[in-house]
Formats: sequence, C-alpha cells, structure tokens
Amino acid sequence: MEKSEWSDRELEELLMQMPTIKDHRDPRDIYQNLSLKKRKKKTWLLPGLAAAAALLLFFILVPKMIDGTNFSYDTAHEEKSSGNNQVMKAADKDSTIAMKDEASSQSKSMSGTSNKMELMDARSTKTAVYEDEVGNGTVLTYWIPDSQAQILVPVSIIVPAEKDKSWLTLFVDNMANLKEEEWGLSDYYPLKLSMKLDEKTNSVDVVVPEDHKYGQGSTEETGFIKTLNNDVSSNSTIKKLNFFTNNEAGIEFGNTGRVKNQDVIDVKKHAFFFHFPEGSELPFLAPSIGTYSDINSAFEDMKTDNPTYWLKSSLEHLQPLSDVTVNGNTLFVSFKDIIDMKDDQLTLASFEALLLTAKQFGLEKVVVKDSRLTHLGPFDLTKETKVPVAPNLRDIQ
Repeated sequence: MEKSEWSDRELEELLMQMPTIKDHRDPRDIYQNLSLKKRKKKTWLLPGLAAAAALLLFFILVPKMIDGTNFSYDTAHEEKSSGNNQVMKAADKDSTIAMKDEASSQSKSMSGTSNKMELMDARSTKTAVYEDEVGNGTVLTYWIPDSQAQILVPVSIIVPAEKDKSWLTLFVDNMANLKEEEWGLSDYYPLKLSMKLDEKTNSVDVVVPEDHKYGQGSTEETGFIKTLNNDVSSNSTIKKLNFFTNNEAGIEFGNTGRVKNQDVIDVKKHAFFFHFPEGSELPFLAPSIGTYSDINSAFEDMKTDNPTYWLKSSLEHLQPLSDVTVNGNTLFVSFKDIIDMKDDQLTLASFEALLLTAKQFGLEKVVVKDSRLTHLGPFDLTKETKVPVAPNLRDIQ
C-alpha cells in the first residue's frame, strides 16, 4: 500500500470539517435504554451512515497506522470517549437526582402520616424534670391555662443559673420566652406586672398598672390569683403575696373588692391526670382540681376521666395496681397483675403521673414490686426511683 500524501495537519482539518452529530435525547432515556435493554428501534439510516463514515476513515487512516502515526485516531477516540462519558455522567446525575427525590418523597410521606408516628419516634422519653438532669441550672415552673382556660398546667424549664439573680428575677426574665400556643395552651405570659422579692418578710410584692385587666370577671380574677399563688409556691418557700396598683396598696377586683395581700397556699395532695392539647397524642401531666386525704384515694380517681376539665385517666396503662403501701418516704406498688403492660410512651407517662402524685404526698421514692418488665423507657424497675423535681419539661431555646 502506497504511503498517504495527506499530512497530519490536513487530516486534522478534514476531521474538523466533518458534520457534528448531536444526540438530543434526554440522558435519562439513554440510561434507561442501556440498563433495561429495551428493544432496538428501526433506525437503519444512522447505522448506514456510521458504516460509510467508518469505511472512509479506514482508507484515509490505514496508511498512517502502518507508518505508526495514529494521532488522528487517538484524537477521535478521545473525543468519542469524552462524549460518551459526558452522556453517562449526565445520565448518572439524573438517576441520582431521581433516587434522591424518591427518598425525599418517602421521607415526607412517613413524617407526615400523623402525630401517632411522632409519638412512636418519641417513645421512652421522660417528660418531667429529674434531679440528675438539672446540673448547674435553675428549674422554673410556670402555671399556664389550657386552651379553654379551665385548668392550669404546670410547665417547667431549665435555665442557666446566674449568681447575681434570684429565682424571681430569672422567672420574670424568662416569661416572654414561653411557647404557650405552640404547646397547645393559652397565650398568657408575660404577665403585665412587676414582681419584687422581699426577703425580710419572706414575701413577694406584686405591682400592677392602673389599667390592668386581671380584675375583669370572676374567671379572670380567680385565674390570676391562683396562677400567682402556684407560680410562687412551685418555685420558692415564699409564704405571702402583697398586692399594689402602682404605688398604692391593694388591687381592685370585680368580685372580692380591693385585695392587699394573700397567703401562699402550697400545691399539695393533688392527683396527676393526662391533659391532651387539641391535636396532640402526647399528654401534659396536670394536677386535679381538688385535693385528697391520702394517696390511695388519689390513685382511685386517676383510674377514671374527668371530662368537665379535659382530664383523662393517667393510670389506664398501669391497671390494676396492687399492694399500694407507704413506708416512711417510700411508696411501694406492685405491677404483677398487669398482664399486657407495654414499654411505650403512654405507659411511661402513666408511671410519671404516679411518681408526681407520690411527690404531692411528701414521698421521695417509689419501689415497684413484681413487674413483668424490668425496664420502662429509661427507668430501671428493679431499683427504687426518685420522684421528679418538677413536671412537664419543655425547651424554650
């Protein structure tokens, strides 16, 4: 075979003058065709053109190949390889995006099923505050009206302790950070007043403005006084509230007239029930309206609902209780007769309601006997359990 008279430069210019073939198909379709091996289309024209082009290149390039010069072939091969790689990369990218979209769709579908799924995700979560969780912080408990303003729900937070600030200063400072409506309760705080601690008389001075609204109506008046009483009782050992309107002693109430002071009544001997905010399957633990003479009477009432105040039985998942006895500061109770006791969130909440009720009667520890479960969430039922520091821990960050 005669040596080709074409120079390298001429061959390169010839190849550059050849028409460019572009594939306008979606890379995703190309990828599917390759991976799923779909049947071939009757595109006889393109293979014929490809064959003719290959034959032409054969006659042009073979002399050069014989002479050991393969620059043009390598260039064409690299361009073809680069083009194929770009197509495959685009296909891979689209495939990856599709898989991510599908995963995202599945995730959204799972997360949006219902609050019940969220409850399952949150199983074995303690809702109260315990001694080992406080650390160097300060526990503050706020009594917040439910959405119907029928009961007060105690909600606790933990804030960093500040050496130069009293519990009352921290309490007032954090009022505005509460998320009452987000929690399914009434938007009640911050209170429109000022509070000052009088350590000499072991009392708190409460000062309201002249145009205060706390005395308009019996419900507002009663709720206001009870909220202040419970706030002070839960966070301190203060025994008295002193009321002022601006600089004048006393607050004028519609029903009781002008009130200058009031003794703080400790919140004790109540039973803790479930209160479910609308749309929530995770309850708050809320105290009963009335008090009880002993813990057995409280437990008996906790077995049934109180629909008037939106309070649900908190011992439904711990029935029947047996061998309930008190020895010193310890409550003993048996779970041996509870055949279908489950380790889930509501059973855990029932146990916490029992612990908080025990605290209401001055007890410090609870011992469970003969339980079919050795552990309930984070609690080891084979050991004694300390009662909580405060109920219904929430995060305000």
